[in-house]
Amino acid sequence: MTLLGHPDEDRPPEPDDASPASRANLLNHRNAERYRRAVTDGVEQVAQRLSQVTQPATGVSVPELTTEFTEIDLDRPLHDPSSALDELERVYLRDAVYFHHPRYLAHLNCPIVIPALLGEAVLSAVNSSLDTWDQSVGGTLIERRLIEWTARRIGLGPAADGVFTSGGTQSNLQALLLARDEACAAVRRESPSVPRSCDILPRLRVLTSECAHFSVAKSAALLGLGYEAVLSVPCDEEKRMRTPALAAELDRCRGEGLIPMAVVATAGTTDFGSIDPLDEIADVCERAGVWLHADAAYGCGLLVSRRRRLLAGIERADSVTVDFHKSFFQPVSSSAVLVRDRETLRHATYHADYLNPASSAENLIPNQVDKSIQTTRRFDALKLWLTLRVMGADAVGELFDAVVDRTAEAWSLLDADPRFEVVTRPQLSTLVFRYLPSAEASPELCDRVNLHARQSLFDSGAAVVAGTTVAGRNYLKFTLLNPETSLRDISDVLDMIAEHAGMAELEELSRSRVS
Repeated sequence: MTLLGHPDEDRPPEPDDASPASRANLLNHRNAERYRRAVTDGVEQVAQRLSQVTQPATGVSVPELTTEFTEIDLDRPLHDPSSALDELERVYLRDAVYFHHPRYLAHLNCPIVIPALLGEAVLSAVNSSLDTWDQSVGGTLIERRLIEWTARRIGLGPAADGVFTSGGTQSNLQALLLARDEACAAVRRESPSVPRSCDILPRLRVLTSECAHFSVAKSAALLGLGYEAVLSVPCDEEKRMRTPALAAELDRCRGEGLIPMAVVATAGTTDFGSIDPLDEIADVCERAGVWLHADAAYGCGLLVSRRRRLLAGIERADSVTVDFHKSFFQPVSSSAVLVRDRETLRHATYHADYLNPASSAENLIPNQVDKSIQTTRRFDALKLWLTLRVMGADAVGELFDAVVDRTAEAWSLLDADPRFEVVTRPQLSTLVFRYLPSAEASPELCDRVNLHARQSLFDSGAAVVAGTTVAGRNYLKFTLLNPETSLRDISDVLDMIAEHAGMAELEELSRSRVS
């Protein structure tokens, strides 16, 4: 009779090839209390640091922080979690950039909700790998339910499917891989005399807006198409893809014997938060018979927002990228790629006898690796699962709506302030603007003072803002993803920018007059 219990309870002792001290660091039933103490101490250390954070950064310099690492010998362990945590405070926690601070206004980094952190703690400890059923069991079903839920929110229909990924870049890569192989299959059907993909790839083209994410071009290169395979479609004054220009470019491609493999529409550009006209683009793609991919890495928060109408047309896409770690307030990483037709995921399927043999699929064993371009994969879906089970989708939507509302107020503030020029009225939570120096300042001086203001602000640690270029000129950028950021925070940061930029302008003008 087989008794249930720990596998080593009744096993004869074996030669000990690892010291007790080494074994004490393994997470198992014997060391559960040690695990509890270590993690509790770590949480206490982070909580203590968070309670003391008064600004988003310390402004530590690269040389200064690098010096902290010179005496650390990784071949001489500390043998004590408390000592390691104290060292970590000095080399990481003290000078980390804290996204939860209301004056962190730089990149698409969000503060995170506590239920998701609970999920992170659980998934790290159990350490499931979401590639095969025999490594994850319930984790597989949780991920599948979340994919179904997201597909339903998008409106992709009953044949939809998808898989969690490491982020928007991987999601876009996988979507374009599917589009590439679908295009190649279509060419083979129409022209049996061109059987090899290598004969087709040089003719494939991807069309996207001039404001699209750089991962579209990077994906084309990784897929063997080359950066030049990505054609940039002009945008309107609101930084949205011009649909007539897209239609004209598709016609040009056809006329030159090129094959439009996919159109990538962006639902929330990184710089401007602009949303391409998805319904119009879907009409163009439908007429042209071209795969439509919607990159909603940023704009996916609208799926649970009162502004859901801004995504009208996304339900017509063949594939969609969503980044829950941007606008669902999840820890990195938490992303997914979804497809309208689950059959297209076959292009990412490879059966290995040692992992996911074809017989598994025949026996309806749900191996997620059959859908993914990753093998070993974290159970990142658990974070979103616990967020929805604890908070609910409406609560997440309220947080996202709060930052969009605040951004609209900030736009009004900037638009009325003669010290600044703002580029576009935002659809989401991004503002691109610049400080305007005096009339006698050259465009080059304007560039320099804005760069100086951004760097000086970071060096002070008082606030963190991002930068970009528009028409070759330097601009600053606010990305608001923190519902705790107030209009007063924004106003104060604008005053600091104006002060730093104004001082830099005065110094440069004084030097030029003297010379």
